[in-house]
Amino acid sequence: MITGQPQHSNRLIHESSPYLRQHAHNPVDWFAWGEEAFDLARKENKPVLLSIGYSACHWCHVMAHESFEDEAIAAAMNAGFVNIKVDLEERPDLDQIYQNAVQIFIRRGGGWPLTMFLTPDRVPFYGGTYFPPNDRFGLPGFPKILDRLATAYRERPDDITRTASDVIDALTRRSATRLGTSGEVDPDLLARSAAQLAQIFDSIHGGFGNAPKFPSTPALHLLLRHFHQGGRADDLTRVTQTLGKMAWGGIYDQIGGGFHRYSTDRIWLVPHFEKMLYDNAQLAPLYFAAGQATGHRGYRAIGCEILDYVLREMTAPEGGFYATQDADTDGHEGTTYVWTAAEIGAVLGDEDGAVVCQHYGVTAAGNFEGKNILNVSRPVEALAKEIGMTPEKMGEILRAARPALLAERMKRPQPFRDEKVLTAWNGLMIRAFVEGYNVTREARYLAAAERAVTFVFENLYRDGKMLRVWKDGVAKLNGYLDDTAFLLEAVIALYEATGTGTYLQNARDLAAALCARFEDDAAGGFFFTSSDHEALLSREKPVYDQSIPSGNAVAAHALLRLFYLTGEASYRASVERTLSAAAEVMRDNPSACGNLIAVADFYLRGADQIVLIGDPDTPATQGLLGEIHQLYLPNKVVHLVHPQETSSIPTPAQGKSMINGQPTIYLCRGTTCLPPITDGAQLKAALQTRSFDAPL
Repeated sequence: MITGQPQHSNRLIHESSPYLRQHAHNPVDWFAWGEEAFDLARKENKPVLLSIGYSACHWCHVMAHESFEDEAIAAAMNAGFVNIKVDLEERPDLDQIYQNAVQIFIRRGGGWPLTMFLTPDRVPFYGGTYFPPNDRFGLPGFPKILDRLATAYRERPDDITRTASDVIDALTRRSATRLGTSGEVDPDLLARSAAQLAQIFDSIHGGFGNAPKFPSTPALHLLLRHFHQGGRADDLTRVTQTLGKMAWGGIYDQIGGGFHRYSTDRIWLVPHFEKMLYDNAQLAPLYFAAGQATGHRGYRAIGCEILDYVLREMTAPEGGFYATQDADTDGHEGTTYVWTAAEIGAVLGDEDGAVVCQHYGVTAAGNFEGKNILNVSRPVEALAKEIGMTPEKMGEILRAARPALLAERMKRPQPFRDEKVLTAWNGLMIRAFVEGYNVTREARYLAAAERAVTFVFENLYRDGKMLRVWKDGVAKLNGYLDDTAFLLEAVIALYEATGTGTYLQNARDLAAALCARFEDDAAGGFFFTSSDHEALLSREKPVYDQSIPSGNAVAAHALLRLFYLTGEASYRASVERTLSAAAEVMRDNPSACGNLIAVADFYLRGADQIVLIGDPDTPATQGLLGEIHQLYLPNKVVHLVHPQETSSIPTPAQGKSMINGQPTIYLCRGTTCLPPITDGAQLKAALQTRSFDAPL
């Protein structure tokens, strides 16, 4: 950690990315990605050292402290290489390409920090992830790597050229096999995916596989879908067990709400402490969906706590949502979040403190470096009985303890917060807030979503195109598929929730840009980079879900929803081309394509179209909307139509109107609608059975 007057400064001091600026005082002569660096590499006949990471990455910080801040290692980097530092959150296009390349070199998954060695033509000839400053962990020391590669580049240029050529061929083959040219979507795909997920499910602790353990949100959504389709009760049990274990574990911030990135162990206890906007944006809707599917309010409560955390700690004054919070505080991981019994007792008093310590598993020995990651081991009722207290009294103590402990925790040094606003991640979170509003009818959630979408359109939308990132009043970088597709999903959700025509027009505009700038009309699917993007080594079509959903899955899902909302056949045609191109990939890799498989299920089963004719400003209309969103209906499309604007009613319900002046619902599928519904009980029965045997 640099303190006082920095001894060094480099070009990164002029960058807006917080991650790049973290390296602005390294003795390394860093460049940002751009022609200046590659021109210098050609002029001086040097290879390029490319380092990709992000501000909340623990091992990125470790390598920075060990190597990039070391004078001798930095001198070797400067002498032998032109050094480029990239923020993966700003340039995921570069990260995609070079993560694919590193897998060619190390024959396993990549990660961060990503350390690549390139020719001046941007072609990789060697790479890895974290390298220690000396030989350890079975890895060669970074100085040794630098010396060997600089020597090879000078003395064996033909070897470098051959390796680079082989890598280009491998990247080309890899990109070409991601999407086929045509295929039929397997109608049993969802069932086969659920069966495959069951085989790798951890029946003891929930989740999939062993440590490290990630939330695997798309997989859990698939299991919910399969249960809803008529699958086994085991599908729902796997979801509820996982969500329960996660919510009780250390991966969940028991005091402040929100989830950390992943668990380093099998039991969800010890997290990697960074908090990412995109994780919480995906987990909140999953908990809301589990609440809808089960009727248990505990899942809804976790979803709300996630949103409240984002409102409190991750929302900019202007309305957008910040990107990340660091894993480290003052160079030590998790310091902000862990507790001792004495610290808790000092805040709550000895008696209440003892109860809280028992509830959260706090011991003198601790469970993490002598302190305690708070976690819940058993229900309140069981613990209350054990200590001779009523559950009601214990609940009161715990409810009072959380804000008191949070207030004390906020006095501690806080992890670094990356305050850039990313369009794609904001799209995910806007949709999460809309889902929260739909389920709870909490107006503040809708207000947060509308403020954020207004911020994005005012600051990151230029001449019909999305930009990628905003920081300190400056928006920049050509947007990617995710930026347009995720925001499209968000504005569609806002239109369904409010019936506001502006959002529908926003959606049409974004869909036009999506198809014009990213779609492969010939082979199907969507490229990650736009047609006017910087030329790179390859142009990827992202199919697999990574830490965020596949851009192709989100694009297809949004366009399918827009087809049902507008009746425009071109949207459905784009979806069909995408699913056809991805049919083989989904069949062969179902566990990696959860979001695309969900779209395929939506396409094959069709939409449950819910047409509600009523004034959105009346309690009666809002009451019916609330009833709609209490049930788990993954393929529903909601048309909220003002009684004076019935021309916008979709085809299945055209010509319908309110009954006896009351807000009225028509449930439709295909060309068939059920009889009109005007009360909640009738609506619930119809939504649960969805019997379309008798056309009207």
